[in-house]
Amino acid sequence: MNFLIDINVPINTETIDRIQLEKKSGKNIYETICILEKISQKIFNQIKEDLYAKLDEFNPMNMNKNNLEETFENKEQIELSRFYEKLPKSTSISIQYLLNGKIQI
Repeated sequence: MNFLIDINVPINTETIDRIQLEKKSGKNIYETICILEKISQKIFNQIKEDLYAKLDEFNPMNMNKNNLEETFENKEQIELSRFYEKLPKSTSISIQYLLNGKIQI
């Protein structure tokens, strides 16, 4: 399953009604949390793989020697890092996917 990062996911922690989660999943809260944790791990791993693939482009071993000076002050790398730092947590993403009906449990 390939998850896309939803920009509409809140970055800050929000309280979610337990009953709302149970209604959306059709299961009790314990089962819902266990399933959401597994989905969250998949999202986290996908984000991590994506980040590592993008950071590998900045690896000095992959660049020729003329571009080595750019490596130390690469604005693209800084912007990439800031983007991934601002992403919501994978648990928030999985919960929001459930609430929006993007995943079915």
